[in-house]
Amino acid sequence: MIPALKALTEELASKKLSTTVGRVSGVADGVIKVTGLAHLARIGDRAELRRGPDDTLMGEIMKIDDNLVFMLPDTAPDRIRIDDPVLLLPTPIFAPSDNWVGRVIDPFGQPLDGRPLLRGEEARDLMAAPPKAAARRGLGERLSTGYAVTNTLLPIVKGQRVGLFAGSGVGKSTLLAKLAQNMEADVVVMALIGERGREVNHFVKDVLGEEGMRRTVVVAATSDQSALVRRRCAWAAMTVAEHFRDQGKHVLFLADSVTRFAEAHREISAAAGEAPALRGYPPSVTPLITGMCERSGPGQDEQGDITAVYSVLVAGSDMDEPIADILRGVLDGHIVLNREIAERGRFPAIDVSRSVSRSLPAAATPDENEQILQVRKFLGSYEQSEVMIRAGLYSAGNDLVLDQAVKLWPELDAFFGKEEPGKPAESFSRLGLMLRRAGR
Repeated sequence: MIPALKALTEELASKKLSTTVGRVSGVADGVIKVTGLAHLARIGDRAELRRGPDDTLMGEIMKIDDNLVFMLPDTAPDRIRIDDPVLLLPTPIFAPSDNWVGRVIDPFGQPLDGRPLLRGEEARDLMAAPPKAAARRGLGERLSTGYAVTNTLLPIVKGQRVGLFAGSGVGKSTLLAKLAQNMEADVVVMALIGERGREVNHFVKDVLGEEGMRRTVVVAATSDQSALVRRRCAWAAMTVAEHFRDQGKHVLFLADSVTRFAEAHREISAAAGEAPALRGYPPSVTPLITGMCERSGPGQDEQGDITAVYSVLVAGSDMDEPIADILRGVLDGHIVLNREIAERGRFPAIDVSRSVSRSLPAAATPDENEQILQVRKFLGSYEQSEVMIRAGLYSAGNDLVLDQAVKLWPELDAFFGKEEPGKPAESFSRLGLMLRRAGR
């Protein structure tokens, strides 16, 4: 059967001719209590509350008691009355397809770009288990990223998981878009979690652009949507990435941002009665984040790899806040963006001295590792004396390493912000030339 026809047939077959109906028995703390569905409903099922002939309220089953189910609505539970009917909907089928490349979809697999979209042939579990730990491959070869700094001092290898830590307005989304455009990968999957509605269209059309969308699937849930939908966005995007990974492809997964994913979960857990523990976040946020991160990384057997970049919003550059701390412990490196660097006009505003790639030293040759050590030595020496240098108190000849660092700094700073379309080895060649000039 033609794949498109098969997909259409399965879509029609999934439609139910009858629906189970419950009744509202109460509303408290933003949660709707419903009778008559406890024997059929499952956690995560979708439900529809009918307030009138053309007035419906969607939600999700989040808790089941002996005779009650608790429905968390997608919007504010206004104009609800006792005994309003609640319809239990079929479990949403999420079946990624190769035809989703170049498209913008919602966390339920529905198109957001105004064009029809058929689902794939195989439904997938949004909460799939990661590949078995003992069967996974190690990290793969070094990737070309499109930037000199991530080609050299902060290399990213196939299957690596990296955190991108930044405050708002420091260039995080732009950096992610550049990686989507330039980084080596067969397919890019982008999760826009809790993004502003206007920014989704701007990101797709202006930032990512037609060239970036040629190999990209964007899964988006805007900030005005319910916490359930925003949390589902991350899982849906990861499921799309796993679809392509299982075909043996190399997938670049970009999540913007894990902080909003965690905030959505915090809203849901508070409604469910879970007590906060980690600066307002519930204890369940740790397995939630680590579980999603473990789904990315190297595959097993004939699978491909998911190279992932997870962005984190850090207020006031607080790298010890709970979400940043959880991610640092589970990822294979972190890239820190610095507001002061952005304010003086260097993009990407990567703070190299505070950033780490755990793919090193294996990702570089001995000569390249020596160059990295040299650069970090010069960088540390310059930053320790930067206040003195800016105040005009630096005097050449007292410290050879500092003299070389001062000589090298303008060229090195420009190198950190340079777009580099070539291979990492070419970036290292240019870096080596700079170091040799500074040593003369």
